[in-house]
Amino acid sequence: MGIREFFTRLSGRIGEYDASHNFTCDLCGREVFENERLCKACRAELPKIELCCPFCGRRVLEEGVCLECKKRPLGVAKARSVYCHEGGAAALVLRFKRGEKYLVCTLAEELAPLLDREFADCDALAFVPMTKRAERARGYNQAKLLSEELARRTGKALLDVAEKRKETKAQKSLGRAAREENLKGAFHLVHRKEVKGRRILIVDDTMTTGATAGELAALFYRAGAECVSLLTFTSVEDRTLHPQSKNTRRRP
Repeated sequence: MGIREFFTRLSGRIGEYDASHNFTCDLCGREVFENERLCKACRAELPKIELCCPFCGRRVLEEGVCLECKKRPLGVAKARSVYCHEGGAAALVLRFKRGEKYLVCTLAEELAPLLDREFADCDALAFVPMTKRAERARGYNQAKLLSEELARRTGKALLDVAEKRKETKAQKSLGRAAREENLKGAFHLVHRKEVKGRRILIVDDTMTTGATAGELAALFYRAGAECVSLLTFTSVEDRTLHPQSKNTRRRP
């Protein structure tokens, strides 16, 4: 066995151990005893989406299509998220993006049941690519890590077929229309044949306006994808529903 193969296998074994063993809550740090990633107290406080818009998956106050989707539907067939992007859920996403890669197991554990329930008919997972420069700066692509872990857990195929070749402006303060304009021409498909006829599920950590997933989905549809949907750990709620609410974070 060569050195490279040895370290590849070792890395895989470590990943398998991390996915199945946990000793402290990933939010508050309290000791846990049943390998759970989150303790019962922290899990109870997470802003789980119980009632959602059937298209974008954001939390709604009553059954039916949300006002945003009535005005301008997303570019994907369907989107779903486990939590609203606030409190402990937002804190987990932020930490995952800022270097705590082990949290991929926590996010994937929460996402896998939703994937099985809502997207059992998808036959491939995809992820939002980063430019090479951005990925070097962060050290990894968190969406890719998350899709890889979900593929491992669910047995779904993983597609690495798109590249982001254009650096875009920071999108944090941009609305949906501005984000869509910012993203035009940013993505490029490098393996068109792998997309044709597939039912693809794009995996990401957060959905804000859906513009990024919509741009990537348009690329897949042009290449002949049968259906493109979106799965994220959190989604930013339509603030017009709760104009007085604040996006507060619970610190671990």
